[in-house]
Amino acid sequence: MSEKTGSQISPQPIPATAGIGLRQPHYRVARDEPPAVGWLEVHSENFLGGGAALRILEGFRRDYPVSLHGVGLSLGTAGPLDRAHLGRVADLARESSPAWSPSICPGASPAASISTTCCRCPLTEEALAVVAAHVGEMQDALGRAILVENPSTYLEYSHSTIGEPEFLTELVRRTGCGLLLDVNNVFVSAGNHGHDAAAYLAAVPADAVHEIHLAGHSTRDIDGALLRIDDHGSAVADPVWALYDAALARLGPVPTLIEWDSAIPALAVLVDEAIKAGGRLATAAERGDARAA
Repeated sequence: MSEKTGSQISPQPIPATAGIGLRQPHYRVARDEPPAVGWLEVHSENFLGGGAALRILEGFRRDYPVSLHGVGLSLGTAGPLDRAHLGRVADLARESSPAWSPSICPGASPAASISTTCCRCPLTEEALAVVAAHVGEMQDALGRAILVENPSTYLEYSHSTIGEPEFLTELVRRTGCGLLLDVNNVFVSAGNHGHDAAAYLAAVPADAVHEIHLAGHSTRDIDGALLRIDDHGSAVADPVWALYDAALARLGPVPTLIEWDSAIPALAVLVDEAIKAGGRLATAAERGDARAA
């Protein structure tokens, strides 16, 4: 349980256990029968209006560490951040847990609902400077470091000059932000572009990864080519579990979230997926897996 002072609930750190993304269809059942998971993640934009929604969030924060995941700010666009939206997010963050993980999503609108459906920006020095400035602005507004998530991608810009792991590594160096490593996104993007997912994991700065996401994806045949689509609408695929095991072997136990945002099943299905992740986290801890340099 969270420590409470009057009406305030002090934030809890996100533990190196498995959690689930809590979505609206599960609010009531999760309130009546709290799931046996280590922590919860919510989309911040669902709670910016205050009122009953915020009271629901406060109720869950009494029993779980809660991570905020932003889906309405665009760190990769050339234009300015939406200051009004950022202000509302900062107000919410002051009342919520310290973890925050917006994706690099150029063109995302405040009404966007799934951060991992966004495209990415060209990976150039110019884009890196823009993203770093936006990360700095957001961190200043929130008064804390944020986590930046690697996106799922379906195209590559011909004028990119920096590999994605190197781009994220330099972003961390310039801003002091952390990384949210979405293992499913690594698998999806690597398959779509013919890259080596294991090499991607080896190139990510291990000490910057503070959270892992796992989700399901679908596939589609496009003129004989297999396209992987990060739709968060199914169980985690076996190859993604294998890639997750490889990530834990390098990173050690890291807080891990099960995401499921479309074709949402019964809450028990998400909990079962979290149990699978929790078993792998326990195995990594027993092996003594530690962060690599």
